[in-house]
Amino acid sequence: MSGACLLSGTTAALIPAAGSGTRLGLGHKAFVTVGGVSLLARSVAALAPHVDEVLVALPDGLELPLGINARAIVGGQTRQDSVRRLLRATVADTVLVHDAARPFLSADIVLTLLEAVAETGAATVALPVADTLVGADAGEMWGAAVSREGLWAVQTPQGFRRERLLRAHAQAAADGHAATDDAGLIARQGGAVRLVRGDARLFKVTTPGDLALAQALAPVWDAQVGGGPV
Repeated sequence: MSGACLLSGTTAALIPAAGSGTRLGLGHKAFVTVGGVSLLARSVAALAPHVDEVLVALPDGLELPLGINARAIVGGQTRQDSVRRLLRATVADTVLVHDAARPFLSADIVLTLLEAVAETGAATVALPVADTLVGADAGEMWGAAVSREGLWAVQTPQGFRRERLLRAHAQAAADGHAATDDAGLIARQGGAVRLVRGDARLFKVTTPGDLALAQALAPVWDAQVGGGPV
């Protein structure tokens, strides 16, 4: 857990994996394999060396396969519900929240994120937007151009002081507010969130096209990191 020494107290990695992954159409998405290893196993293996524990939220009735170095809890109906349950299931001082479907996570990114959390209390991996952006009308026709200056695409992991994120989740629940990620809940309260430069390979496997790309990348990635997780 070399990265944990960057922070005072303990650190936990939280992986909300209770969603069904219907767009992929291959059963529970976290257990879909890429290069012979499940998306979940890859994400856990990337995080485990840098934290004190890894917790995974799974649908009721599912269990972690043997060999995955993590503790499972029952997740909620939404990602936000699952993260809130994960936060309550650990006493760690700092948490990293990561999507299981982002399997190509490097140690350098995890360590840089931990450094940012130690300094600011909240940080997320993200990438500056490189594509041209346009709006579209109801007929999906080209609309007004949107400047990409200063725009970043948010990735995970995201890191937080646990008590700070717990308060943000409690406020969101009280307000009936839904967010697509946890850094957004901190920002909603006026909190500062540091952006840590990510990697294009840290994409989220959501569609069959994403899965095909991940299958092509896996052999190269595993060769670079020493054979990949087991």
